[in-house]
Amino acid sequence: MAARAGAGDRRWLLRLVIAFAFSQAAVSMARPAVSYRALALGADERAVGVIAGVYALLPLFAAVPLGRRTDRGRCVPLLAVGAALIGVGCGLSGTAGSLAALAAWSGVMGLGHLCFVIGAQSIVARRSSPAEQDRNFGHFTIGASLGQLVGPVAAGLLVSGHDGAMGRTSALALVVSAGVAAVSLTCLRRIEAPMIPAGTAAGPGKKPKRRGKTEPARKPKSKPGKVSVWRILRTRGVPSGILVSLAVLSATDILTAYLPVVGEERGISPTVIGVLLSLRAAAAIACRLVMTPMIQRMGRTVLLTGSCLLGGLLCAGIALPVPVWGLALMLVALGFCLGVGQPLSMTTVVRAAPEEARSTALALRLTGNRLGQVAAPASAGLVAGVAGTGAPFMMLGVLLLGAAGLGVRSTPRDPAPAPATPAPAKAPETPEETPVPAEEGRDRR
Repeated sequence: MAARAGAGDRRWLLRLVIAFAFSQAAVSMARPAVSYRALALGADERAVGVIAGVYALLPLFAAVPLGRRTDRGRCVPLLAVGAALIGVGCGLSGTAGSLAALAAWSGVMGLGHLCFVIGAQSIVARRSSPAEQDRNFGHFTIGASLGQLVGPVAAGLLVSGHDGAMGRTSALALVVSAGVAAVSLTCLRRIEAPMIPAGTAAGPGKKPKRRGKTEPARKPKSKPGKVSVWRILRTRGVPSGILVSLAVLSATDILTAYLPVVGEERGISPTVIGVLLSLRAAAAIACRLVMTPMIQRMGRTVLLTGSCLLGGLLCAGIALPVPVWGLALMLVALGFCLGVGQPLSMTTVVRAAPEEARSTALALRLTGNRLGQVAAPASAGLVAGVAGTGAPFMMLGVLLLGAAGLGVRSTPRDPAPAPATPAPAKAPETPEETPVPAEEGRDRR
């Protein structure tokens, strides 16, 4: 495991959040631009859905191998590869001349995003003590929220459908998003702590290992690659963390996709819909800034299950014919609730999984996310076709309520704080004294 040197210095986390914000902004900017590019190439709604699905489908097969690789080595190279793949996928999507090529480069972009997220989450897990995990994962996901807030707005400013300019402007947006992804590469220095082999930590009277070569920690009897996926999935807390993450991400994706449809039915302008979605993202950022005080007040399990429960009720409430101001209040509250789910699901999985397979467990969580990104829009489309545009929000409500119930039953209870064990008292160092006669010593006592 990586040495947690300099636990008080959190500049590494700030650099990681900045890098994640740029990479997420690139992806959030590129995904709608890819859809516009596909429409400019003559795609129908079904083809656009297939291209969007390829983004999430390819990482399903790569997540676990990448997680196992990260368990055995360093994480920063995976971040660099991820940022590079995002940039390549975005840039070449802008030059794609066919739908097949556009789908392929969209898949490369999705694979790059997966690499970046697995590496980044593993760094947070390694460099955070148990008491810091909730706070650090909360701050880490602020980067994602910032990217999701800025990316779609930037794409909307660049893409224009007037006078047949959609093909050219969508290509421009994709090339710009590639440049945004390249910026994240400049923030990756000094993010990962030097990795020291187990048993070589400097102790009293021992010289620390020279800091020139950083090697993965090697345990003579522990092989991370031997921990089976089935054993990880059977660990109490891991399934609930995966399901909560899947439910929260599905709610975010379907909300982004179907709120414009609801607005069209209710006569709400696209500008107002954009403001409503921005309010949700801003509420998620605010929630993650106050994550630590909320956990201290309510406890991790109560906060996680309560946010899923309230989020499910709010999702179902969006299907009701409420006025715009009521919808805005509901989306702010919903954004706050959904903002709890992602960082706490990361902490739940990290704490529950075997220590030597934490990156693999986080990769399994991301596999669940990608599965939700493939299945949830398809299910929502079927439900909306049968029961109307409000039905997907009812479906999300049921999903979040199910995640809350599983969280209550399967999430390990918050560990009670361990009583402070006083260190063995050291005999005070006193200067050498001249011997005292026994009788005089008894008088002193």
